[in-house]
Amino acid sequence: MKLKQNFILTLSLLFAMIGGDVFGQGATSVSPSNIGDRRFKVDTVYSVLPIREDDMMFQIGVWRRIDLREKYNNPLYGSGDTKNNGIMSNIYKAIVEENALEVFADEEFTQPLSISEFQNNFWIAANGDSIFVKQLYYLDFKEDFVFDKHHSQIKFDVKYLELVMPSPTNANAGQKTIGFIRFKDFYNHFKDHPEAKWLNFQNDSKSLTYDQAFDLRLFRSVVRKYTNADNALIADLVDPNSPNAELQAFLNSLEFEYKLLDFENALWEW
Repeated sequence: MKLKQNFILTLSLLFAMIGGDVFGQGATSVSPSNIGDRRFKVDTVYSVLPIREDDMMFQIGVWRRIDLREKYNNPLYGSGDTKNNGIMSNIYKAIVEENALEVFADEEFTQPLSISEFQNNFWIAANGDSIFVKQLYYLDFKEDFVFDKHHSQIKFDVKYLELVMPSPTNANAGQKTIGFIRFKDFYNHFKDHPEAKWLNFQNDSKSLTYDQAFDLRLFRSVVRKYTNADNALIADLVDPNSPNAELQAFLNSLEFEYKLLDFENALWEW
């Protein structure tokens, strides 16, 4: 009898020591708040996707540019000649009029911009001339292309938006960075502001908030840079002796895009 009692006591002590870990291995796809799941690092500062760092089986940084003048991107650019209902104007209102978004001078978010500094960057070209919001037609962003092994999915984890003044708008003095915004701040703000919309010109009832438009990837973008040893833009990696360097940079960008597609397709080949 004593032997049986000692055996039961020993099992109880073992369970007490490792029981928490046993329960911690539960299916987090069923219960994301599982006890053990809290032990994994998750980017809650910049990311809107709850991807655990240990689940990132493959990751590469990709820098993209949305040219709002392209027909496919017109729903973001806005309507009419002024584009006052477009994404650039709505971001400006969120920063200046509502004080709802922080804006920074660098992509590491270490140099905050004051409202007056941001306004000067936004409206004034290099020669001191004022510009119109429709002349700000570049919206850059950085994202991580990630394979989440826990859910067996490719995910696009956008980190930040960069507002850019094109060189022609900037008195042909080269493009100018207006400011950086954390994508998470942008996403959370505009999902609660349905008046700021990705405009469906064919069916007004199907216009979407900006968070929905980014979730559905309702834009066309060009890859300008990806993680590389030189930390260089694709255009800077082109042979300077190339007869048409700009075209070659575009072709190299498309080639990289196809490599990402091939990577995703190859995941499911046996």
